[in-house]
Amino acid sequence: MYPPIEPYEHGMLDTGDGNLVYWEVCGNPDGKPALVVHGGPGSGCTPGQRRTFDLSRYRIVLFDQRNCGRSLPHAGDPVTDLSTNTTHHLIADMERLREHLGIDRWLLYGGSWGSTLMLAYAETHPERVSEMVIASVTTSRRYEIDWLYRGVGRFFPEQWERFRQGVPEADRDGDLPAAYSRLMADPDPAVRAKAAHDWTAWEDAVISLEPNGKPNAYSDRPPAALLAFVRICAHYFSNAVWLEEGVLLRDAGRLAGIPGVLIHGRLDLGGPLDTAWQLAQAWPDARLVVVDDSGHTGSDTFRDEILAALDAFAA
Repeated sequence: MYPPIEPYEHGMLDTGDGNLVYWEVCGNPDGKPALVVHGGPGSGCTPGQRRTFDLSRYRIVLFDQRNCGRSLPHAGDPVTDLSTNTTHHLIADMERLREHLGIDRWLLYGGSWGSTLMLAYAETHPERVSEMVIASVTTSRRYEIDWLYRGVGRFFPEQWERFRQGVPEADRDGDLPAAYSRLMADPDPAVRAKAAHDWTAWEDAVISLEPNGKPNAYSDRPPAALLAFVRICAHYFSNAVWLEEGVLLRDAGRLAGIPGVLIHGRLDLGGPLDTAWQLAQAWPDARLVVVDDSGHTGSDTFRDEILAALDAFAA
């Protein structure tokens, strides 16, 4: 990783509909523009994400997606309205931020949910994307969402049953993200807190077998950040992230001419390798790197592949 660095510029982007999106810029003001697209949805960007770039060659832009991190209003507050927080709103925010910073084209880097958002943005605005580096590839199809919140339970039956028991009995055989979304809207703070705990306990279980799976990786957040993360995740996944099923793979031809590197762990149980492989088949300029010692949370080899890809594109 490159040395720690602080932003030389930051601000709040007014989206015009009551939202303020936090953004920051660090690195070389004259360097190659790059946008970091964080995961979650609802995780917020972190200082460590700045350190994947050569600070002398990149102008690094980070932002907190709507209602999480330092963006306002915050989803940890139950009165915050999420009706204007959809994939399409986030795409518009990214484009508004690009224009605000005077950037013509930028490299996109991110992973997990961030890869879905990056692909949706790039297929909407391919002329604004120079390259893409995607880690832990997802396209957030219903197929993938159902696997993460139901199918992969066959590997963790005890933990999945606890996750299932966390919703009302009438909802246990239905759409679990939708049931959790309703719990996260409950007026009782104890109900919301328990739902957030049950959701992140399940997320922790899914990565628990990985070589670098850190205990409590999802649940170890400050209370407000935890509530925002779960509320936004459930909001997105219960609405199939507002994308037509399979559209990102179907329209991957729009990425022609954009070089891409897809980096995926072979041991990723929550987001199996087949999605990354399918995307590599559909995207003519993408290269798939399969990391044998990594799951969703990465490894030293996984990190080195990200750094190598970003260093190569900096040239």
